[in-house]
Amino acid sequence: DWSSDVCSSDLRILDLDRAGLVALRGPALDASILAAEGRTIVAEVFANSTGIADGAHNAEVMAAHGADVIILNFLESAWDGSGSFRFDAPGWTLPDIASFAEKVGRPIAVNLEPGDVPAQRRATTENGKRLRDAGVAAFVVTANPWTGSAYADLVRVTSELRTGLGDDAAIWSGKMHGAGKHELPTPEVVRAMADAGASGILVPLPGTVPGITIELAGRAVEAAHGAGAFVLGTIGTSQEGSQPELGRSFGLAGKQAGVDAFHIGDSATYGAGDPEMVREISLTVRGRRHTWRRMALGARPR
Repeated sequence: DWSSDVCSSDLRILDLDRAGLVALRGPALDASILAAEGRTIVAEVFANSTGIADGAHNAEVMAAHGADVIILNFLESAWDGSGSFRFDAPGWTLPDIASFAEKVGRPIAVNLEPGDVPAQRRATTENGKRLRDAGVAAFVVTANPWTGSAYADLVRVTSELRTGLGDDAAIWSGKMHGAGKHELPTPEVVRAMADAGASGILVPLPGTVPGITIELAGRAVEAAHGAGAFVLGTIGTSQEGSQPELGRSFGLAGKQAGVDAFHIGDSATYGAGDPEMVREISLTVRGRRHTWRRMALGARPR
């Protein structure tokens, strides 16, 4: 279960260099996050959008400010469903996600969704297999704003992905906001996603989605851990673009609730969270030493 000896692994994600991070995929990525005991930072960015720093992809900027894992949203802007990937930065026509991971120096996850979304973003086994072959480290089964997807939809496609991809896949499921349908992540909902095959569960951090208190989030975390899954505490309500010092409150609230990783959304500027917020959360949950180490490993190899 969650409290097994995986937590004492020497492969803590916060200790790994660029090469070690890029090599993390599937269950090895899950285990490395667990081993770090609540000190993992995950940043979501649009696969393609105007860069917030000239000549760099937004994923690189998030990595340079402390992110351990990058999630790509709106994958259809960079992928036609087969062929190569095109990213909005100079010279970034790449053959696969593995090449993108090498550029950024981080494991790369992708958002997949149920419902009426572009074909490349649908949570199907076919997409999952193609993306895994292309080098995707983890699949985030979630719902973008106004899609109207319910937790029941996430449970259904999580089960389908787990059946189609087998045990050798990291599948992280849940909502960062209501997605047009207000629901709270009750213990029953969390257990259903874990039972469907999610190895990680998304739970909004206290103070983001209305009604998410430390107590409610704590019960969701307890249910996830009891079902064998870890928890990503999320900020997906555009507060990733609030004053950076708010990250201290998010970090401490997440620690009290028991989350295993902090997932910062993509809506400060168009397509990325505030990198200063990423750094503030990192400083809060893992201190200067590990924050500076991760930032030092953020530069692109020359």
